[in-house]
Amino acid sequence: MTGVSVTSVELPEVCVSEVMRYAGYRSADECAEREIMSCIEEASDIFSSRVAYAELDVRIDGEICDFGLFSVKSAALAKNLKGSRQAVVFAATAGVGIDRLITRYSRLSPSRSVLFQAIGTERVEALCDAFCNEYARDRGVALKHRFSPGYADLSLDTQREIFKILDCKRKIGVSLNESLLMSPSKSVTAFVGIK
Repeated sequence: MTGVSVTSVELPEVCVSEVMRYAGYRSADECAEREIMSCIEEASDIFSSRVAYAELDVRIDGEICDFGLFSVKSAALAKNLKGSRQAVVFAATAGVGIDRLITRYSRLSPSRSVLFQAIGTERVEALCDAFCNEYARDRGVALKHRFSPGYADLSLDTQREIFKILDCKRKIGVSLNESLLMSPSKSVTAFVGIK
């Protein structure tokens, strides 16, 4: 294992169709489109994207994924990482600003609060994609699809190990509560195999 690194990644433009999808829109009339664009504009300068990551050796034995410092049992993750000798474990956050907007508008305008939830989700997903793309490009490697705790049979409890290794609270300001919820809420942890 190498040490923990921290990076900030340039985010692409907001994908409006993804925001609409996360907000539950199949289509939007002119009024809804104006509201969506208004929320995107209001949130445009509040994101502080940060990623903490480490490269870990990985050995797969049946359903056990052994990362040296810890191991997890997950048939789905083992299948995802099959053929990889190393994996990147990372935590990414879009920052606390979007949580503040979501909370403020949950009282003032629940419909805008839903849109800010959707924008936050789109931003953290875009951050994860941008980080993986940049990592692969900078190192000249190909990556497998990222895989997060809570997906398929990978226990959400795996986040405890990720937080321990990456020191997320100190490195990027993300904490994990007893219910395994992250704060800021628009944060993601994941494994991604190096092909």
